[in-house]
Amino acid sequence: MYRVIAIVCGGLALAACSSMNLDIFKSGPTMETVRFESEPPGADVKVSSGQTCRTPCALALADPGPYAVTFTLNGFQPDTEQVEMGPMGDDTEKLRPNPVLAALTPTPPPPPKPVKKKPVHRRTVAKPAARPAAQTRPAPSAAPQPMAPAQQQAPSPSPWPTTPAH
Repeated sequence: MYRVIAIVCGGLALAACSSMNLDIFKSGPTMETVRFESEPPGADVKVSSGQTCRTPCALALADPGPYAVTFTLNGFQPDTEQVEMGPMGDDTEKLRPNPVLAALTPTPPPPPKPVKKKPVHRRTVAKPAARPAAQTRPAPSAAPQPMAPAQQQAPSPSPWPTTPAH
């Protein structure tokens, strides 16, 4: 009977060893919760470790640090803060600052663009060609002067007969 009890106890001990988790003896980085706040609230927070949140919020960060934390918000200039290990005074270290505060500065408005005046399309009309200087004509006299008989020319001989005047 003592043998049966010894075998059962040995089997139970063996089963306990196989299910035991030895990871509890390993030391790993401890996590610390860090709060993030911004003025104005609602800024996006991005930690250099890749974690993100929107203020006000908190993230669990591993103790070794340091971390660069970037705050961004539309209409404001981005702000970057550093979170590092700092002594607490009792021979321990923690991530500092905690909470991380960011006062975001509004983005200045862009300079006004100069207003471009639209070119005025003037309708160009072709100028008429310059007229030559008018020749002066003698003013017509009231009555034509009869020609002197010497100035009259003799009728030229025509191959066709002339018709008598009636």
